[in-house]
Amino acid sequence: MTSPVLNIADARGFDNDFGGSETFGARLAPMGDALGAKDLGVMYMEVQPGKRAFPFHNHHAKEEMFIILEGTGTYRFGEASHPIRKGDICSAPKGGQETAHQIINTGEVVLKYLSLSTKLDPDIVEYPDSGKFAALAIGEGNSFDTAHIRFIGRMEDTRDYLEGEE
Repeated sequence: MTSPVLNIADARGFDNDFGGSETFGARLAPMGDALGAKDLGVMYMEVQPGKRAFPFHNHHAKEEMFIILEGTGTYRFGEASHPIRKGDICSAPKGGQETAHQIINTGEVVLKYLSLSTKLDPDIVEYPDSGKFAALAIGEGNSFDTAHIRFIGRMEDTRDYLEGEE
């Protein structure tokens, strides 16, 4: 059985720089599976000044919450932007583009936070800034790299329901 206690310093992390992106990148340390969580995802995040961990997005199935541990930044939520700092908790309920969210490190030091999420699968994710969406069925392990279904496209990529069926 896994331990129900894991210190952030002991979490196994990795750098995700999206192939050298100047805008996006973070150090991520998934913790939920290591703690034995079944329906709750937990990830420790470190974002360098000027960076964002992920694009502005909203989930149609998953709900997220972010607990700011160190640093300062901006929380984009829907059409608004909110300053954030140590001790703040940011909510990201499931829903349409009015719940789109993104954390940006606008401070001078590394922004550190915990990301908590429900592990509802599959999920549809929209990216309002680029007009894309993703259909994801991740399954066990909760890894985008090993997703059963991972499609990123735009609405104009849609097909007729019966195309190729007859």
